[in-house]
Amino acid sequence: MKTLQFLDLGLSEYGITWDKQESLMKEIIDLKLLNQSLAEPERTVTPGYLLFVEHPPVYTLGKSGETHNLLLNSAQLADKQISFYKTNRGGDITFHGPGQLVGYPILDLENFAMGLRQYIYSIEEVIIHALAQFGITSSRDPQATGVWLDVGEPTARKICAIGVKSSRHVTMHGFALNVNTDMDYYRYIHPCGIIDKGVTSMAKELGKTVSMEEVKKGVLAAFLEIFDAKVNF
Repeated sequence: MKTLQFLDLGLSEYGITWDKQESLMKEIIDLKLLNQSLAEPERTVTPGYLLFVEHPPVYTLGKSGETHNLLLNSAQLADKQISFYKTNRGGDITFHGPGQLVGYPILDLENFAMGLRQYIYSIEEVIIHALAQFGITSSRDPQATGVWLDVGEPTARKICAIGVKSSRHVTMHGFALNVNTDMDYYRYIHPCGIIDKGVTSMAKELGKTVSMEEVKKGVLAAFLEIFDAKVNF
């Protein structure tokens, strides 16, 4: 069983959290490179981290994203007090804001004997399991990464976006689960570059505000189960 360091960062500005991810990723990669120069008995197991955070309103664009999927100009973004970042993760444009649980696993996938595709599948599985605890049935869409409701139906809608970066089998970025998110922010983007499907939140599906603390507990428990891990706080 793997051990992860778990950090709940509360509400944190996107750029600050991105810098933290980069720092932790570099720490792991540097140790991996050092291990390559050492004999087997001298090598150290690389650490892993799981960060939970909420961000002030921000749109982020993946490295393969299209800027036209952002429907606001810089003046309108400033007027609405929304930040914008071009990132180094996969995927297109998405929104982060208060009421959304963002998870950033910084993991050496070699410790979990999995490749990137299996890793993304496992993240989807974590969210599917966690949502089930709240009575929400969700699944994957074979045509689009993330976690969805009513896949294959005209009412198909995304509840959790996933976008990651991997370098030397070490991950950063992660998932964004809409819990009590203000869904009006999605009116100003084509989420993930998709224009023919909707987005939703746990609160919208359940018709009530959802305890973020309970969601954090559920997602953390599902993550530890799926990844066969334990945490240090």
